[in-house]
Amino acid sequence: MTEATSALDVSLPALWAVMTVETKGCGFLPDRRPLILFERHVFRRITKGRFDGEAADLSNPAPGGYGAAGAYQYDRLDRALKLDRTAALQSCSWGLGQVMGFNYPKVGFGEVEAMVTAMLDSEDNQLQAMVGFVKSFQLARFLANSDWTSFALHYNGPDFQKNRYDWKLSQAYARYVAGPLPSLRVRAAQLYLTYLGLAPGGVDGWFGQRTQRATIAFQKRQGLPQTGALTNETFVSLETAALG
Repeated sequence: MTEATSALDVSLPALWAVMTVETKGCGFLPDRRPLILFERHVFRRITKGRFDGEAADLSNPAPGGYGAAGAYQYDRLDRALKLDRTAALQSCSWGLGQVMGFNYPKVGFGEVEAMVTAMLDSEDNQLQAMVGFVKSFQLARFLANSDWTSFALHYNGPDFQKNRYDWKLSQAYARYVAGPLPSLRVRAAQLYLTYLGLAPGGVDGWFGQRTQRATIAFQKRQGLPQTGALTNETFVSLETAALG
């Protein structure tokens, strides 16, 4: 996080606000695949409408028609991959910063396949892609000035007001400025608990009751003292169990 803020010359609260609003704090699904959203209007634009007739739900001039979030987006992507693999990968937003695949050259990749591989590998790579996007489109000045409307317009597009992205960003920023900031250690533990199916109540860096209950369940599973505290022993055991 500190490397990212230094690269953009913005504050930690500003960067945390973007992370929180764009992906609810986590770039991976519980099944360990990157969070994605398939954009049918982008697929249509890239493929010049070749698949409108046979797959109107995947190739359509109008944005939307997403269906369920999460794993269902991979069902849509899998169908699109069979039609045009490169266009399909470019038509998804990926990971922590929900960077569109077609932006791969602007965020430091030679081809979209390389970007997707990086998104699959780690949240650190996802964060770097988000930083690359903000730098490439010169959006850091909006973060530095707390100009959330301009940032949301350029980051999310002209329909940002439908989801009140500017308001959500300002609220998250105000919370983080007041402090404290989320804990990266707690956030990592929540991600590991999620991977292990122990439902910590989200990946947000706050150690609340649901995270504590999930921690106790993990400690019981591993034969550790059931304190509910995120001790070093518990954290290391969590990391090993989740990542091997």
